[in-house]
Amino acid sequence: MVNVIWAAMIIIGIVFAMVNGTMDKVNEAIFEGAKEAVTLCIGLISVLVFWLGMMRIAEEAGLLKKLSRLFKPLISRLFPEVPNNHPAMGYILSNMIANLFGLGNAATPLGIKAMEEMKKLNGGKNEASRSMITFLAINTSSITLIPTTVISIRMNYESANPTEIVGTTLVATVCSAIGAILIDRYFYYRRSRKRKG
Repeated sequence: MVNVIWAAMIIIGIVFAMVNGTMDKVNEAIFEGAKEAVTLCIGLISVLVFWLGMMRIAEEAGLLKKLSRLFKPLISRLFPEVPNNHPAMGYILSNMIANLFGLGNAATPLGIKAMEEMKKLNGGKNEASRSMITFLAINTSSITLIPTTVISIRMNYESANPTEIVGTTLVATVCSAIGAILIDRYFYYRRSRKRKG
């Protein structure tokens, strides 16, 4: 459906430009946009490679295991259906740690693996389990200590102080994560009451 919407917007834009005689502006915008996209991607790659390297060093140094142990009691309470020693728990913790450091691109494959493992726990059903819904809510609104991708974008566009958003990002993501957990729990208990009633 999204592809249809994008295709329709592009076609409408081109037809409108042809009718108004502004096709030269459309061509100019296409080439300028492509140039900016390449520049942005190269800038993002350098920052992501740096932080992925830092994550690898942290993993080799045992820091990720310590962080996992630190968060495990909280995560176990958020995901009571997932056994502590199950691979899904490891993927959930790794995903949350990657999101903590603003590594959304690294967190995505870990999140997909966590969902696959939770689907196995759910008996392979196509209906999402309680843990899958909770994970999706937390993953979407995850707490971010260092918004790596946003800092990289701000650096590419020559921001005077690209890291000034760290504090506000932390506050905003803490609020969004708390909100996501509260809403998730509210709807879970509401569904539970309906089933009992």
